[in-house]
Amino acid sequence: MVVSANRLELLQIADAVAREKSIDREIVLAAMADAIQKAARSRYGTESNIKADINPKTGEMKLQRLLEVVEHAEDYSREIPLLLARDRNPDAQIGDFIADPLPPMDFGRIAAQSAKQVI
Repeated sequence: MVVSANRLELLQIADAVAREKSIDREIVLAAMADAIQKAARSRYGTESNIKADINPKTGEMKLQRLLEVVEHAEDYSREIPLLLARDRNPDAQIGDFIADPLPPMDFGRIAAQSAKQVI
């Protein structure tokens, strides 16, 4: 999770860019989440299936790697064996995806730059 000061900063940046460019705040937040996903991929591996979400009300950021459930994993950055997946979710089946939370990164600078560049 991003600390509360960064949460507020993300929302303030999104609001400022949305006003400046006369576009919907949700579009700005989606662009910021996309840029954060790209930054996380460079940190955790470009082959990783990483998803970033920003809560538009609180600014809370969730960063997670989605792992595909397989019988026997060959690439642990993209796959999780069925037995380990069932430890997390007893109903897991082959082909499902398990969300693996990732530790927080400093997103403030990335978000600010990306919001201005992507828009």
